[in-house]
Amino acid sequence: MRLPPAIINNTEEVLREILRFTGPADGTLSRYFRDHPKLGSRERGVVAEAVYGLLRNKAVYTSFAESGNGPTMRRMTLLGLADAVGVEALGGLTEEETEWLNHVMQIDRTLLPSLLRSNMPEWLFEKLVARDGEATALELAHAVNQPAPLDLRVNAIKATREDVITALAEAPILCEPTPYAPLGIRIIKKPALQNLPLFKNGSIEVQDEGSQLLSQIVGAKRGEMVVDFCAGAGGKTLSLGAAMRNTGRLYAFDISEKRLAKLKPRLARSGLSNVHPVQIAHENDAKVKRLAGKIDRVLVDAPCSGLGTLRRNPDVKWRQTPQSLVELNEKQASILAGAARLVKAGGRLVYATCSILDEENEAIVAGFLASRDDFVLIPMSEVLAEQKIDLKMDDYLKLSPALHHTDGFFAAVLERKK
Repeated sequence: MRLPPAIINNTEEVLREILRFTGPADGTLSRYFRDHPKLGSRERGVVAEAVYGLLRNKAVYTSFAESGNGPTMRRMTLLGLADAVGVEALGGLTEEETEWLNHVMQIDRTLLPSLLRSNMPEWLFEKLVARDGEATALELAHAVNQPAPLDLRVNAIKATREDVITALAEAPILCEPTPYAPLGIRIIKKPALQNLPLFKNGSIEVQDEGSQLLSQIVGAKRGEMVVDFCAGAGGKTLSLGAAMRNTGRLYAFDISEKRLAKLKPRLARSGLSNVHPVQIAHENDAKVKRLAGKIDRVLVDAPCSGLGTLRRNPDVKWRQTPQSLVELNEKQASILAGAARLVKAGGRLVYATCSILDEENEAIVAGFLASRDDFVLIPMSEVLAEQKIDLKMDDYLKLSPALHHTDGFFAAVLERKK
C-alpha cells in the first residue's frame, strides 16, 4: 500500500528541526505529533521510523545524499523513508528520484570506509578504535545501530516472572526471560503496554535489562536505609524498593521536579510505600547533609553522555562533543564526592553510568579512590557472585550492546571501611 505524498513533507519538516540538535529527538517528535493531530498512527509510525533510521545512519545517508539532484534535506528524508518502508511504498516521487533511490539502496554498505560504516562522529569512533581496535569498535557501532528490544521488569511484590510470562502469552504477546536479570522479560514485538492489566496494576515496569542489573548489584536488603541519588523518573528506585520488600526507607533524590513528578504515578501503581521522593538543589544540599553517615547503600546513576543508550537515542552521538564530556566529568566527580558523605561505615556506594567511555567510568572511580582512603573497591566478580548473577566481570560491571544485548552500562561498587 502506497503512503500519501504528504508523508514526505511531514518527515522532512520534523527532520529539519531534529537535525538542529537543540534537544532530544523523542521530545521534538512528540511535540510535532501533538501539533499535527491529523496524522494517523500508521503515518506517525512511519515518520518516527524514518527519523530514527536516519539518525542511526546519518553518516552514510549524508554521503549518499551528496549524489542526486534537488535539495539535500529532501534526499535525506527519502533515504530515511526508503529504509523504513521501501521505495515502492512512497507516493509523490519523480521518476528521477525513484531511479536514484533504487540505485543508492543497492550500494553494498560493507564496502564503505570504516568511519562511514560506524555511523559515528569522527571523534567518538577514533576514541573507540584507539581503545579497542577497529574490528571491536565496528562491532560495537553495529550493535548500537540496531533498535533496542523492549525489556520489562516484574514487580516482585505483585507477581512472579512465570505468572507474567503466562499472562503475556494469553494477550498474546511473544516474550522470553532475559538471560541475566532474574526479574526481566524481553518482548519480541513492541505492543501497546499501557492498556494491559499487568501494566495498570503495577505488576510490570519498562526497564532495560542492564538497568535492572544495576539495581540488583546495589544489594539493597529489607529494613535498610537506601538512597537513589540521581533518581530521575525512578526506574531503578522502583526496583530497589521491591528488592527491599517494601520495608526500610528509600530516598529518591533528584534536582528535577519534572522528573520526580514522573515517578509519582509509577510509584502509585507499584504498591511501594517505602519510597520518599526528595527534590534537592545540588549534591551539597542541606537535605543530603542531614543524612550524612547514616545510609547503608547509595546508588549514584550519574548524569552522563548517554552513549550507552544509542540503540534507543541515536541522536545522542550527534549531540555530544568532546567539550561537553569535559563538563560532564567535572559534574560526575562532584556528585560522587557529594553522595559518598551519605554512606555509613561498612556501607556501600555504587557509581554507575549509561556510558561506554572510560573517562566517565573508570577514570572517575580512580580519581575518587585516589582522594579517599576510607573507601575500597569491591571487585564486581564478588558482587555478582553474592547476587547469583551469571556474568563474567573483573573489577567493574561493563555491559555492552554488542556482547550482552543490553544498553551500555558501567558500575563500580565502593565500600566504606568500618
